[in-house]
Amino acid sequence: MESNLGTIEDLPKEYIEKLNKAGVAPLWPMMRNVLPHNIPNPVTKSGFWDYNQIKELLLRAGELTPVEKAERRVLVLSDPGRGVGAMQATSTIYLGMQLLLPGESAPAHRHTPSAARVIIEGEGGYTVVDGEKLPMEEGDLVLTPGGEWHDHGHEGDKPVIWLDALDLPLFVYLEGSYSEETDLQTPKNKPDSSQLEYLSSGLVPVNKGKRSSIKYPMMRFPWKKTEEVLNKLSENTNEKIVSVDYVNPENGQSVLPTMGFTGLKIKKGSVVNQSILSISSAFHIIRGKGTSKINDEVINWNKKDTFTAPVFAKIEHNIEEDAYLIHIHDKPLQEKLGYFEERFL
Repeated sequence: MESNLGTIEDLPKEYIEKLNKAGVAPLWPMMRNVLPHNIPNPVTKSGFWDYNQIKELLLRAGELTPVEKAERRVLVLSDPGRGVGAMQATSTIYLGMQLLLPGESAPAHRHTPSAARVIIEGEGGYTVVDGEKLPMEEGDLVLTPGGEWHDHGHEGDKPVIWLDALDLPLFVYLEGSYSEETDLQTPKNKPDSSQLEYLSSGLVPVNKGKRSSIKYPMMRFPWKKTEEVLNKLSENTNEKIVSVDYVNPENGQSVLPTMGFTGLKIKKGSVVNQSILSISSAFHIIRGKGTSKINDEVINWNKKDTFTAPVFAKIEHNIEEDAYLIHIHDKPLQEKLGYFEERFL
């Protein structure tokens, strides 16, 4: 039952002064700010970033700032609800677009937040994670989990650009965000695990009768495999949308503790109304064209664009061309908190 709570203006001035001096504050005037009825009132607003516009600015950054002066040459995608410069795109997800030019290397470091990269454009780039050299091809999902040493290099002849996704806002809130640096790593002389140990779905390696106990056994998820699976699922169903979750091949759990990644294919001509979810979301378009309505905002998107949605958003997709997307979200975090919620329309 809704009730009219007292306000700070209802209290005598001399009493407010005593409260301030004691370092305390009355809860009731502020309660609905932190505990609104029925549904949260998010600060986060839906955002949209046109890839062609960002690419032009990134290439200019490449001319203005050498990678040695930047450590990571990134343009941050700031949540419109918090303003330009905000180090987050949603309540829990940081997004940035990173540029690496031919012959460059980004120094080795590790940090408490976990990160993933979705490769947007270019060939010849790679990431080394704990000595494992991971090729970076368009659409690939490449992990750099929290606490793992990683660096980036470029052996190609054209710029490489990728989308960074980190749970940085969570670690900033927890006051636990920091990084360490070291020398560039020497890559192991073998293919990455997506090309060797975990080449085939449903098969995992056994060494002397034991399964791997490595926390992150697979760091690269090639887009070619993801698209192949999405196409086969789509061909054998009348559903407008098909999806696959990226999971740890050893335990079936999300690939990172606090962020989830889902590959989507939505068929041309489809209008899809998603159920209302408690998660915050980012959508990166691998290929396709369409329009999405996030609450009352209409977003027209094309291949390689990125857009976001706050918690409990009403989302409708209207698809002009077959669309392939990677959905980045915080469902794993919410499930660990016992909080995830789905409301059907």
